[in-house]
Amino acid sequence: MRLTPIAAVGLLLPLACVAQVSQGDPYAWLEDVDGAKALDWVRAQDAVAKGELEARPQFGPLHDRLLSIFNSNERIPYVEKQGAYYYNFWQDAQHVRGLWRRTTPEEYRKKDPAWETVLDLDALSASDKENWVWKGAQFCYPQRDRCLVSLSRGGGDSVIVREFDPAAKAFVKGGFELADAKSFVTWRNRDSLYVGTDFGPGSMTDSGYPLIVKEWSRGAPLAGARVVFEGAKTDVGTSAAVSDEPGFHREFIERGLTTWTSEHYLIEGAKPVRLDVPIDSRVDTFRDQFLVTLRTDWAAGGKTYPAGALIAIPWDKFLAGGRDFAVLFQPRPRVALAEAGSTRSHVIVNELDNVRNRLFVLTPKDDGTWERVPLAAPEFGTVSAEEVEPESDDYFLSVTDFLTPSSLYLGTLGSPERVLLKQLPAFFNAEGLEVSQHESVSKDGSRVPYFQVSRKGMPTDGSNPTLLYGYGGFEISLTAAYSASVGASWLEKGGVYVLANIRGGGEFGPSWHQAALKENRQRAYDDFISIAEDLIKRGMTAPRHLGIMGGSNGGLLMGVMITERPDLFGAVVCQSPLLDMRRYSHLLAGASWMGEYGDPDIPQQWAYISKYSPYQNAREGVKYPPILITTSTRDDRVHPGHARKMAALLEAQHHDVTYYENTEGGHSAGATNAERATMYALAYTFLDKELR
Repeated sequence: MRLTPIAAVGLLLPLACVAQVSQGDPYAWLEDVDGAKALDWVRAQDAVAKGELEARPQFGPLHDRLLSIFNSNERIPYVEKQGAYYYNFWQDAQHVRGLWRRTTPEEYRKKDPAWETVLDLDALSASDKENWVWKGAQFCYPQRDRCLVSLSRGGGDSVIVREFDPAAKAFVKGGFELADAKSFVTWRNRDSLYVGTDFGPGSMTDSGYPLIVKEWSRGAPLAGARVVFEGAKTDVGTSAAVSDEPGFHREFIERGLTTWTSEHYLIEGAKPVRLDVPIDSRVDTFRDQFLVTLRTDWAAGGKTYPAGALIAIPWDKFLAGGRDFAVLFQPRPRVALAEAGSTRSHVIVNELDNVRNRLFVLTPKDDGTWERVPLAAPEFGTVSAEEVEPESDDYFLSVTDFLTPSSLYLGTLGSPERVLLKQLPAFFNAEGLEVSQHESVSKDGSRVPYFQVSRKGMPTDGSNPTLLYGYGGFEISLTAAYSASVGASWLEKGGVYVLANIRGGGEFGPSWHQAALKENRQRAYDDFISIAEDLIKRGMTAPRHLGIMGGSNGGLLMGVMITERPDLFGAVVCQSPLLDMRRYSHLLAGASWMGEYGDPDIPQQWAYISKYSPYQNAREGVKYPPILITTSTRDDRVHPGHARKMAALLEAQHHDVTYYENTEGGHSAGATNAERATMYALAYTFLDKELR
């Protein structure tokens, strides 16, 4: 059962919390998220952006096409099995905020299953006079007769939590409830929770995560709940997790020290016991086995286990001091662990072999060894498998590819048979398109792979409009996926789409990520530049036809590209970006990412950050490509001040900048399908305008 690390929970500082403003920054006032002056500026910028782009003839048809795709009833309704039902969250034209609904496994196999509404967010938003955005539900195991529903105002990471009765389809009167905050919460049992939230002064870290874990019993006041663990204010944050499998129940604490290091504790008795594993490892549990994923080499029990390995040992042996682990995954050159999950009796290991997935099933044997057999899956594209429920060996298999509509299968480990449950229709015309994989050579000689999707037999005279997408951070791998928005907006119209697998990502394991950390961040940018240069060298495109796109950390990548190599690109789409790297650690969740970028308040670290920070390196008198910068007012993860200030600075320097800020949606394209359609249509209309 996979445990969620604190860094992935998304518990961040409130929007109203703005740190001290740096002196000498003429646009610091734009950090005041809801300030009248700042919002007046935003509205003026939005009016210009929409006026220019929505007036173009392609915007209206593209927007309507995208909205019809996003609202289509033929989309795959991905589900989570809880007890006798499959649960799904669904948005369409009639349900803008969305429906949380359910059906039976038998009904789900039908082409048009009958769904039962459990919670209508549109109706709830109207009655509460709020713009609720769904953030998920946690069921109490094993009864599953109660769940904790999380809702956000406008799509940010800050949520309210309310206990819900799925049988009665109603919130539980007098049940567990948390006010709006960057909280984590998990069931301990039906009548108690582990919770971390804003308990008052001193209860949150500098990064905006809870630093205190409490055990909260039903009917008792939250203020008086027992403190289980307390971290330090300088930590990233502290959380609890509960692993429940048939016959096995374990409780954990994770104290997040930095972006990539944590202390892990097993809760046994009154005092949590720290687990003797490397602080940069990830831990998990499977039945009676303790699983550890390593980010660096670990010498233990007379052996050295390599970075990127997945290792396992029985819990009783580990707690007794044993360190003779079985190796479930051994990394190899260009082969990395994508993910690992489990069913009742097996562990499923998903390997990434040169950015292509391979699945294996591992089963513990009585003699302490593990049996490893391949799990048959399509050879193309991106493949993933996950458990249906802890009580069985059933699994869902998802298959996707750039050109083949995504599919969802149901299988049982040990049986060769699989049932096709759902498949997307062809949302765009892929006839004549092909996928190829290439490599560029970066500045330091490293080979950097990238995928290219294009029409067969395209001319190599540099005339092809090309969109290069990148991210390159936080050990996140970019793999092939069917994107109706890319297909309908770009590929169908003759454009070339390129996906970059640059360092900083996880495509080749921890070393690929660690190669671009902190003082080595420039390597990620050099990799991206090398792909752009390779596309030009191969004659696929030319600078005036080459556009680039990225969001969040990828938005930082976009900012670096315009300040370092503006000569390479004809247009840039920069989404929800980090850009002011001098201030990032003082804005919202920025402090939690210092393990990735470094601490700008330490002079030695600012020395290397300052070399690429876009906001500090933008210059007047240099020809920059046209840039579209987008963000959300309700993004409480990456502060919208980054995007606002960069746009204002570029405008003052007389560069060609277009700015658009959505009023809600959090750290994403939007909270509703209509908002998503608008954001995508603006971006692709801008690219079409600049690159063709």
